[in-house]
Amino acid sequence: MTVQVAQGRMTSEEIARLSKEHTFFSWSVQGAVDPIAIDHAEGVWLYTPDGTRILDFNSQLMSVNIGHGDRRVIDAITAQALKLQYVQPAFATEPRARLGEKLAEILPGDMDKVFFTLGGAEAIENAIKIARHVTGRIKILARYRSYHGATLGAMTLTGDPRRWPNEPGIVGVVRYPDTHRWGEKEPRPVAEALQGLEDVIRYEGAHTIAAVFLETIVGTNGILIPPDGYIQGVREICTRNNILMVADEVMAGFGRTGRWFAIDHWDTVPDLMTMAKGLTSSYLPLGAVAMRHGIAEHFEKNYYYGGLTYSSHPVSLAAALATISVYEADGLLERTTRLGAVMRRHHERLQAKHPSVGSIRNLGLFGILDLVRSRDPYVPLTAFNATSDEMKAVAAYLREHHLYTMVSNNSIHTNPPLSISEDELAEGFAIIDGALDIADQAFQA
Repeated sequence: MTVQVAQGRMTSEEIARLSKEHTFFSWSVQGAVDPIAIDHAEGVWLYTPDGTRILDFNSQLMSVNIGHGDRRVIDAITAQALKLQYVQPAFATEPRARLGEKLAEILPGDMDKVFFTLGGAEAIENAIKIARHVTGRIKILARYRSYHGATLGAMTLTGDPRRWPNEPGIVGVVRYPDTHRWGEKEPRPVAEALQGLEDVIRYEGAHTIAAVFLETIVGTNGILIPPDGYIQGVREICTRNNILMVADEVMAGFGRTGRWFAIDHWDTVPDLMTMAKGLTSSYLPLGAVAMRHGIAEHFEKNYYYGGLTYSSHPVSLAAALATISVYEADGLLERTTRLGAVMRRHHERLQAKHPSVGSIRNLGLFGILDLVRSRDPYVPLTAFNATSDEMKAVAAYLREHHLYTMVSNNSIHTNPPLSISEDELAEGFAIIDGALDIADQAFQA
């Protein structure tokens, strides 16, 4: 007997209407959502049921790194699904063995063991548990301009305002200063930022702190690239105070910056590292916590109080193995380094042309444009944790011209799939160029 999944082709309007009527959308006022219906995707392009083509300039949630519809990954998923769909995590499978071995090969330093989760938030949750189990301490240090996930522990670590309505969260989370202040063009001096961390450790007591968490490069809160010396400085402070350093690479990892992991740019090895998104290019849900050898050894004789029904899901692991093979076969890390220079030239051209472009940042294909009302003094086009009529108009222009990207606070994100061509990159920036004419109207010389 054939199982019927779909009864026929639905229109964009039908898909959007039924989705709104019967399903819940995240980070939204439900009555205000206006979703775009997507039928299929290929490369850097999304297609609506009526055939409209949309350029994906944000890799969805900075996650579809290899591009949409890669048959090599789809075929690997299909082959694994035909062979073995699921066994509970106490079993060992070939994709589990192979992916663990492969990750140990590409992970920084002596990180040679991983715990597989469903995604990034669950990776953060388990990194918290591991840090507390290993150290016997409770406190976790995290920054304000951070996003770590929407589950309870990850949301407590998150510093941005999405945390506020979800409080109280878990106990023991303490903030330390960021490298970038809201509303300022340049990062803080390295020595000042590191001294802020040192001060918090002094006041809280190093012996009470399990770990320092940080996004290696802050993602949704602004593609905040730390100044050289900062990551190494955090490592030195943690080592000196016998505190674990935890790098959140959920968004920055897997080629996004031109290296396997962003932390590789600073030749630093964290004690724990979380990953997801680009691990499978979001073809299937999967996350992981990587750990240094000494931390893994702790659990050789100590029980780990953590688990997930879908940990080490064989079909997701097969997707990850195939995705990593695509990065290697297509030279996507090297390609991203090259295209990162191309993106920087586009950023510089737009900044020179449009007075509303106050600041530009990118490392590889991890990029952003910050829009301002004034460059001197530096005044963002929105208030903190807010939008403005001008930013709404910019977002509407991008949507009307069939470019999808993240527009948040006063920023336009530029994070396309790593497989994008130079022509497609130029096409995306040409659309952004038109949107910036709107922002320029708000500029005050």
